[in-house]
Amino acid sequence: MSADQQTISLLRSPWAQTLHELVSLVDEDLLIACPFLKGSAAERIVSRLDQRGLLDSVRLRIITDLRPESALAGSMDLSALAEFGRRVPRFELTHLPSVHAKVYVADSKMAIVTSGNLTESGLYNNVEYGIALAEDRIVKQVRSDFEGYCSLGAKVSIEDMGQLSSEIEELRALYKLAEKPIRAQARRAFQEKLKLTHLRLLRHRARGKTTHAIFSDTIRFLLAKGPLRTEDLHPMIKLIHPDLCDDSVDRIIGDVHFGKKWKHYVRNAQQYLKRHGEIEFDGARWHLTQGV
Repeated sequence: MSADQQTISLLRSPWAQTLHELVSLVDEDLLIACPFLKGSAAERIVSRLDQRGLLDSVRLRIITDLRPESALAGSMDLSALAEFGRRVPRFELTHLPSVHAKVYVADSKMAIVTSGNLTESGLYNNVEYGIALAEDRIVKQVRSDFEGYCSLGAKVSIEDMGQLSSEIEELRALYKLAEKPIRAQARRAFQEKLKLTHLRLLRHRARGKTTHAIFSDTIRFLLAKGPLRTEDLHPMIKLIHPDLCDDSVDRIIGDVHFGKKWKHYVRNAQQYLKRHGEIEFDGARWHLTQGV
């Protein structure tokens, strides 16, 4: 999008050229949020950064969903993420299970908000639609919003990505066995391995941050956008952290069920923030305390 074009323009398929323009504008920080990535599309970004001599200096952040189901379905290419890590020293990967937005931000110069993932189909073949933004204030707001989401996810190292990739390959092999006529044992093995892979991702979520801290950060993030009732907070928190908000787990004391365990964690976080003067309750809704 050149300087003389309008600051908001409609984005129709195919939109690969507009993404190329966005990457051509990056000087310091490229931020990408999308649930699905494939190697050939990711290579376009790496190649353009390389052409511009930015591989060693640019900060590249990707927010995505690393749950194994996406990789097993073929919509997430973990090797593409590993390639980013190998070639871009300042690459940062964040796992956020609820991410569904497809957002691409170059510094504060340009942002793309679209339905298209970073895949060949998303760039060229599917019927996708979105907008390209070049107005400084709006681009900064988009960046700020997604940096906020980034802070709620789990940071995943390239070494951890390698372990996850190995587990996905094991899952693929088990899945193929589970499809064969004698398959009951293979299915059990597949399900067990799938659970272990999910558990590994949950450990990433907990690394350096307790569940209490994650929920506290999320409450601050949501209330920064305006006051909310507790019954409004709950579904919003669950949308952001589906892996931490398991409705099948109750809090049980002395054989008495006291509701969903994760909601008690949320309540504890609310009370903690209230005691520390960060949020307040007006009898109906929670607010961020003025000045916080």
